[in-house]
Amino acid sequence: MAAPALTARVRDVVEPIAVAAGLYLEDVEIHGTGPRSTVRIVLDLEESETGAVDLERIAEASRDISVALDAVAELDSEYTLEVSSPGTARPLTELRHFRRARGRLVTLALHDGRTVTGRLTQVEPTALTVAPEPVAAKKGGPTREQPPVDVPFAVVAHGRVEVELARAMTVDLGPEDDDESEDED
Repeated sequence: MAAPALTARVRDVVEPIAVAAGLYLEDVEIHGTGPRSTVRIVLDLEESETGAVDLERIAEASRDISVALDAVAELDSEYTLEVSSPGTARPLTELRHFRRARGRLVTLALHDGRTVTGRLTQVEPTALTVAPEPVAAKKGGPTREQPPVDVPFAVVAHGRVEVELARAMTVDLGPEDDDESEDED
């Protein structure tokens, strides 16, 4: 890792660019020295937004960050810049992380070793509200809705977003390409 002063300098240069792009500067890491150094920037949406960061926004911010970092004298003239979003693998540890995950299926790891899984419906400074997924009854009976659970934020060690492949398969992606219509031209 680079000296804390250099990391702070890079953060000071990058943060206004992130803000101008409507993004949040999640993290700055600098690894290595000289031509083998790598500057990693992690950008996220503001905590009031849900969903994923658009790759075009990351690309635009990356171009602006690259230009700005080229002017930072403390950085070696040759470095690799990596700009990304946190992705779903990021542990949810801060209140802003949980706010960004509203509407998503999450698993909360509690300090006492228990876990709570469900859809994160509400995030308050002192508590998270999780709606457990409906439980299917035996032998094709109706599913049972379970009441939402309020989990005090103080008892949450961390959380993680669960990847929902089955739900992704049901999302309407719009009209499919029709190869036959292309052949008719």
